[in-house]
Amino acid sequence: MYNRRETKYPMPVQDPLVRNHNFKEVALGYDAETAVCEAERCLSCKNRPCVKGCPVSVAIPEFIAKIAEGDFEAAYRIISESSSLPAVCGRVCPQERQCEGNCIRGIKGEPVAIGRLERFAADMHYAGAGAIERPISNGHRVAVVGSGPAGLACAGDLAKMGYDVTVFEALHAAGGVLSYGIPEFRLPKEIVKREVENLIAMGVKLCTDSVIGRLYSVEELRTELGFEAVFLGTGAGLPRFLGIRGENLKGVFSANEYLTRANLMRAYEEDSETPIYHAKRVAVLGGGNVAMDAARTAKRLGAEVTIVYRRGMEELPARKEEILHAREEGVELRLLTNPVELLGDAEGNVCAVECVEMELGAPDESGRRRPVKKVGSEFRLEADCVILALGTSPNPLLQRTTAGLETKPHGEISADGDGKTSLEGVFAGGDAVTGSATVILAMGAGRRAARAIDAYISSAHR
Repeated sequence: MYNRRETKYPMPVQDPLVRNHNFKEVALGYDAETAVCEAERCLSCKNRPCVKGCPVSVAIPEFIAKIAEGDFEAAYRIISESSSLPAVCGRVCPQERQCEGNCIRGIKGEPVAIGRLERFAADMHYAGAGAIERPISNGHRVAVVGSGPAGLACAGDLAKMGYDVTVFEALHAAGGVLSYGIPEFRLPKEIVKREVENLIAMGVKLCTDSVIGRLYSVEELRTELGFEAVFLGTGAGLPRFLGIRGENLKGVFSANEYLTRANLMRAYEEDSETPIYHAKRVAVLGGGNVAMDAARTAKRLGAEVTIVYRRGMEELPARKEEILHAREEGVELRLLTNPVELLGDAEGNVCAVECVEMELGAPDESGRRRPVKKVGSEFRLEADCVILALGTSPNPLLQRTTAGLETKPHGEISADGDGKTSLEGVFAGGDAVTGSATVILAMGAGRRAARAIDAYISSAHR
């Protein structure tokens, strides 16, 4: 039955004035009745433009049709043919720029809530999931370095093919950016843990606290440990800075450090062994999803929070939903504002951000209008904590310790569309290759690399 409703069915959420004091998930998810009604809005277009907008080409009309029929498990199976982490992607992917951005329903109304339906199908599956089937081993071994979205997707696909996969993770917990970067209120860590446990049940071995480049070199993984291929999915965890005065003051954090303390180490808990700094006034510099995550985390820790971004609302790169949630929770946006210096007190603690107001000029090389300083617009924004959310680069450790591994000018690993690097039997994908991007793009790279690794090993044994 076709539903003519022009707008999405709203997502139930925690009240903003309640949720900005806790770390529980903000979006509560559709119930079965709402999911079916939303699924009935799908036009089942023959040319499937939504699929073209999906980096892993999920069969979107097909899985939505199953939800409309009430066959939720069939919907999950269809999604799982293309996506390794549907419960994750349904929560954090920028659907508005991908699948939903291409939805025909969005021309005269709102697109179908594809992401919410993907989350619903995954959550329904896991609510009643049984034992995981362990594939028959094909006798070949592959090492995966990094357990973020790219690594997990690559490991999962290889395990399904029968490969003996070992994942090496530098931190004490698996998940990469899913664990250390995305807050609990957006992506509960129990979901990440469940996905990792599923891989282990399929036979994937997980080695945490294992820094490749220190514990073993990439070459040693192949020559001494006997892995026939290696996938590098080490992400982009090296923070960037503005290069302005005062960045070394006490109370100045990179978003990486701040979020890792809160997310992976649960520093916000009263009995935490690694407590986080509870500031009164926090300034977050940046405008992406990481900036929103840091700001909303600081808000939950009791601070007054201001996001400082040098362009306007139209140029703000964060997801619209994240911006809306941040503003609902009391985060202030100071747009068309550029920080030029961080000021400190006599004890070396940050106390203010020196700013100038901006206006938008002609477009730059990225196509966005270039911000230009307003003469005489200098002002100070008081802050006893400043969080820099300005993007990230790959950690240079692997590049420094791996002879012959070609990299790009900013440190990203050079790899072709299938993830092949300059080294024989070594593949790479995700943020380590592209720089900071989305979860689904990293997953897509991991899955393509898995197919390429299978082809590589298969050709070597013909």
